[in-house]
Amino acid sequence: MKTVAVSLLLMTASLPAMEVVAMPGQSPLIQFRIVFRAGSANDPKGKEGAAALTASMLTGGGTKTMTYQQVLDAKYPMAAQFNDQVDKEMLVFSGATHVENLEAYYSLLRDALLTPGWREDDLKRVRDDLKNAVRLSLRENNDEELGKELLYSLLYKGHPYEHLSLGRLTAIDALTMADLQAFYKAHLTQANLTIGIAGNYPKDFAGRMQKDFSALPKGKPSTVKLPALAPLKTTQVTIVQKKTRAVAYSLGFPIEVTRNHPDFPALLVANTWFGPHRSSGGNLYQRMREIRGLNYGDYSYIEYFPNGMFQFEPDPNLFRRSQIFQIWIRPVEPPTAHFALRLGLFELERLLDKGLTEADFEATRDFLALNVNLLMKTKSAELGYAIDSKAYGIPEYTSYLQAALKKLTHEEVRKTIRKHLRKDRLQIVAITDNAEDLKNQLLADAPSPMKYNAPKPGDILEEDKIVSTKKLGWKPEQISVVPVEEVFK
Repeated sequence: MKTVAVSLLLMTASLPAMEVVAMPGQSPLIQFRIVFRAGSANDPKGKEGAAALTASMLTGGGTKTMTYQQVLDAKYPMAAQFNDQVDKEMLVFSGATHVENLEAYYSLLRDALLTPGWREDDLKRVRDDLKNAVRLSLRENNDEELGKELLYSLLYKGHPYEHLSLGRLTAIDALTMADLQAFYKAHLTQANLTIGIAGNYPKDFAGRMQKDFSALPKGKPSTVKLPALAPLKTTQVTIVQKKTRAVAYSLGFPIEVTRNHPDFPALLVANTWFGPHRSSGGNLYQRMREIRGLNYGDYSYIEYFPNGMFQFEPDPNLFRRSQIFQIWIRPVEPPTAHFALRLGLFELERLLDKGLTEADFEATRDFLALNVNLLMKTKSAELGYAIDSKAYGIPEYTSYLQAALKKLTHEEVRKTIRKHLRKDRLQIVAITDNAEDLKNQLLADAPSPMKYNAPKPGDILEEDKIVSTKKLGWKPEQISVVPVEEVFK
């Protein structure tokens, strides 16, 4: 029988404004997800990276009574970790331990969050790690994630979501210990806290955690007011000049649909047919990779999905009150880059014009109703989704989605596609070593014929002629070239 999340809202004078999602079970592996409803959107102006660096200090530094090395030495026999995840509106501290090590592990976790050491040597180390994550791991070594993150930054210009959740390099450099302590005091409060725990823990353990974490300030919700986004008047293309072998694309636009929107199930069906993550069954994948062999894969999203090249399912606790529709065209060879972009736009246009057939709708709806259960294949994920559902104000996710899918009609999906998606006024990001050459190709708008090493069906060759001559009609002011050194600086 499936374990059901139980939520307890603490309303007494001694234990105020704290939520607990408890999932007692038989597993000897005890899972923790300690979530604060605050994140990089709360970074003060000029101090972009305060949330990320504060979280890194808590998980990558010592406590008031133990140095970082002592913490590492204590964790080693348990083979246990304690991790942080920072996004726009949530800070997540997660970890797991065997029940035999519960007391020892929890004491480390508790002290890390409640009595951090705030040592300068820890700050220097975690600051260097964070800067390397931006400069090396993202900007220099991961063209695909770089393009996806830059797309968000451009679409949210002037918005609390604009800067990279990890921060800006110059701002990270300037952050002081006092800045981190101020962020910690303001946002890691009981008013923002949800404690998630699952497994075969003692009956009184959740209550003990509540009592321990009541040592945090009561505080107030850190919810940031989100202004309306300035609408895109034309398509904008940003080409990042970087030494790399292939061309990576990310393109999209903001949507008003989030998980609690009435059109979410219908749009999820449409997106699952069009470009499901790491699935060979998606239309984009079939048309771009399977038939034409352009690249490794092509996907689309209606919710933020970082680290997509490393995993098949999204991480929970990436709650956002604003989302985008995004197409991810994984790197293509430079000679086919112009055609690949045209084909991606062609398929988006076809989605809007033709939608899904009745058979496609039914098959996708039935697939989703079953596949949603796979998102809960670990207790940590189940905890995360339960916490997300509370944030979105919806029922437990699997039952919520399955009930909505059961009532959904083909016509509702068709209307939702036309209501929320579009084929123009896009933000497009390209990562390439041939930035000026690609810019000139896009402006020239000349045919970009495909060449194959093996015969292709006649209908594909005829479609290629249409795609390769598809007029984009972009003007010089719509296309800019940016050196990679300036990105997230």
